[in-house]
Amino acid sequence: MPDPRPAIAQAVEAERLGLDTLWLSERWGTKDFGVLAGAFSQVTSTIKIAAGVTHLQSRHPAMLASLAMTAQGLSDGRIMIGVGRSVDRMWSAVGLPKSTNRSLVDAADIFRRLCRGEKVTYDGPAGVYPALRLNDIPDQPVPPLVFAAIGPKGLELAGRHFDGVLLHPFLTPDAVRRSAEAVRAAAVDAGRDPDSVRIYATVVVASGLEADEEAAVVGGRAVTYYQIPTFGEQLAKVNGWDPDLLAALRAHPQLAGVKGAADSVRTRAQLTEAAESLPAEWVRGAAALGSPSECRSMFDRYREAGADELVLHGSTPDQLGEVVNRA
Repeated sequence: MPDPRPAIAQAVEAERLGLDTLWLSERWGTKDFGVLAGAFSQVTSTIKIAAGVTHLQSRHPAMLASLAMTAQGLSDGRIMIGVGRSVDRMWSAVGLPKSTNRSLVDAADIFRRLCRGEKVTYDGPAGVYPALRLNDIPDQPVPPLVFAAIGPKGLELAGRHFDGVLLHPFLTPDAVRRSAEAVRAAAVDAGRDPDSVRIYATVVVASGLEADEEAAVVGGRAVTYYQIPTFGEQLAKVNGWDPDLLAALRAHPQLAGVKGAADSVRTRAQLTEAAESLPAEWVRGAAALGSPSECRSMFDRYREAGADELVLHGSTPDQLGEVVNRA
């Protein structure tokens, strides 16, 4: 979306509905987390404001910590920072270093130390920083750091080193249960309280839509994840599905030859057409669809699976009123 201003009204509506957290999926161009977090902080007063996600290496460590603490000061401590690994090909394309488990852990430590006002001298996998320090910081806590993970190594990393895990869209409730168990087991192995690591399950929601619109909102969105090489296989594996079924999707005329993100080169209608080649279970079994009561039933399944909070994805706050009021 080329205009970021509608997000302001959506933030206000999210707080009016009583939602706990406003998650922003950062995308370069018109969805810069720092700018929007500052704007959201001035039109809301209680809802938490979370990056879902940004990246530890896309900003200099001092700049990311400065952004976070400035936003903490503006929002009276309502900021959460979700970070992810992304894919190596993206980092090569933009000339930034790839993430490793060690660099992620060290970068998280650098971030927290800077937010506490400490001086940091570091030379290691996360970079070379002879002398870092924030000159002024508000009297606010370090924002929680949440790690976006899907595979076993990422889940272990979240349990051992982060304040929470943000699970990927289109996980089934059973996959969320297995993921939550892996995160909490890793926390215990690290000597941490497993309940201190919060599980955020991302659930695609589409309620009360006509069949064509639901197919566009949900099926088209599913395509953008499943079509990515290696990532689609990982998502299928986590859900216990046969990754060989991805071949039919990727061979679809609308996707043949697409090397990057499909949503950057294909229209919504074209993605919806491609979604017809996905097994129905891969969409309907891993999202909240239908009437508000049907969505609520799916929400309950995710909570019973161990999710501490559901991140409602795919619908804007103004489309969630009836669903949230009945939940």
